[in-house]
Amino acid sequence: MAEEKNSPKSGNGAAQAEQSDRPDFSIQKVFIKDLSFEAPESPEVFMREWKGETNIQLNTNARPIDEAAGAFEVELGLTVTTESDGKTAYLVEIKQAGVFILRNFAEDQRNHLLGAYCPNVLFPFARETVADLVLKGGFPQLLLQPVNFESLYAQHLQEQKQQAGGEQAEPTQQA
Repeated sequence: MAEEKNSPKSGNGAAQAEQSDRPDFSIQKVFIKDLSFEAPESPEVFMREWKGETNIQLNTNARPIDEAAGAFEVELGLTVTTESDGKTAYLVEIKQAGVFILRNFAEDQRNHLLGAYCPNVLFPFARETVADLVLKGGFPQLLLQPVNFESLYAQHLQEQKQQAGGEQAEPTQQA
């Protein structure tokens, strides 16, 4: 009977083909690819009044690992620099990465997942690591605020459209 269920005559072959065409997303692995903590003014920074001012820079990068399998690496880079009295109290750099499987998505959907959804999955891991390092470095607790990766991705798409429009407009203006 098991053979009948799997045979094309039973109709299940069509169901299996239909399932294999469905969009498939999964998280395979989340890991720290690179990590750095520096406190260049220690221990003197602990002797002064704390007036921390924090600057955060972030970037994302996605690359195919095995396109046939639908495997992509997404990397979220965070640089957190905190100054006190105009001197760098600490600097944290992290590259939080993940391996994601994306199958049967249209290109725009795949790009959206890689550019917005996957970084959103990675951010809490990076935020926790940064908070732990800062605290273990002897500094006041740092809680990074959530990031709206959807908005950042939309802004990125808009910038790409403007650049593409500007590049197309230049040759017609010169002609």
